[in-house]
Amino acid sequence: MKPPEKTDESAEKEKQMIRKIGVISDTHIPEFKQLPPAIWQYFDGVERIIHAGDLSVLAVIAELETIAPVTAVQGNIEEEEVVLELPIKREIMVGNCRIGIVHILGDSHNRARVARQEFPTARVVVFGHSHIPWNEDVNGQLLFNPGSATDRRRQPTCSIGLLYVDDDTGNARGEIIRL
Repeated sequence: MKPPEKTDESAEKEKQMIRKIGVISDTHIPEFKQLPPAIWQYFDGVERIIHAGDLSVLAVIAELETIAPVTAVQGNIEEEEVVLELPIKREIMVGNCRIGIVHILGDSHNRARVARQEFPTARVVVFGHSHIPWNEDVNGQLLFNPGSATDRRRQPTCSIGLLYVDDDTGNARGEIIRL
């Protein structure tokens, strides 16, 4: 027996169940003069942007807020205005999905353990610092680092990320976007 065809209404409802979140880190403005213009294209239609630290200046948040509301944490290379304004770590809810955000999340050898200690009930932990993209589900917790939007270091390209959160299940998946 064939499943029922999707009507325009049911297709629209299904589309609304998946939330799209932009993820960015390690922008280091003004050391790097500006955010890459491609961010506006890739983050078009996101409902929120998460910045995982090393903004350097608060003006980065204002610029990103022209796209969508921003939730950010401080990193380890920040001007005083950022340190005074932003927490070191935080948790947010996107639909039914708990997301932990921190700049430094251990190293590659203990990252999963540190994530579980810092954010025991989070489905997703977003982090930055290394400039190395990371998108791995470890025992039901997605560890996600978008890389750096402006400073590729030893990576082939700069990168950002997208998270897709299913409202009904609270599940999430990440996508690394090479710029």
